[in-house]
Amino acid sequence: MTSTTPQDHLELAPSETFAFGKGEGEVLLIACGALAREIVDLIEHNRWRAFDIQCLPAKWHNTPQHIVPAVREKIHEGREHYKSIYVLYGDCGTGGLLDKMLEEERVERIDGPHCYAFFSGNPLFAQREAEDFSAFFLTDYLARHFDKLVWEGLGLDRHPELLPMYFGNYTKIIYLAQTEDEGLARKAEAAAKRLGLGYEYRFTGYGELASGLAARA
Repeated sequence: MTSTTPQDHLELAPSETFAFGKGEGEVLLIACGALAREIVDLIEHNRWRAFDIQCLPAKWHNTPQHIVPAVREKIHEGREHYKSIYVLYGDCGTGGLLDKMLEEERVERIDGPHCYAFFSGNPLFAQREAEDFSAFFLTDYLARHFDKLVWEGLGLDRHPELLPMYFGNYTKIIYLAQTEDEGLARKAEAAAKRLGLGYEYRFTGYGELASGLAARA
């Protein structure tokens, strides 16, 4: 198992003296549900009071056609109530349609094609693109919910014969860890074994999710 630690390594634990109060902020964050825990941890640790959050279902990664209309609806609902809106989604399989809609609505989103890139840092992710071309990525969220979102979500619990069709072109799992959690690392390694893939661990921390929120707090 290999580990890489970014220069902006950030030890996070939710503050004991600050509780995030939903509905109190002036900036609406429209986010993928897979990022909810990390966003709240960052808000509580930094005592940011500027934000309110509305999350859409994380399972829509498997059905990205739902993402664009739902984000647009949340933008329209939020305009009257918030000074600004910031979207915490990568392209996430929308084929550029999310960015086209956000340009029409004049709303910004976090930079990057998906959360794997902005957790890693977009420049570093792009630099490693060739060597990671055949990798299947996990984050803390996906490692924690691998069985529900991946194994059951793709129907492999009922039809294991589909495994080569889904994962035959992958060679390894890369676990991009936001927190240094041995339990999650064991889950990620077990997922790699179940899929018959190699395994690599990289600690990223919160990456550009942290810096993107800090810039708007």
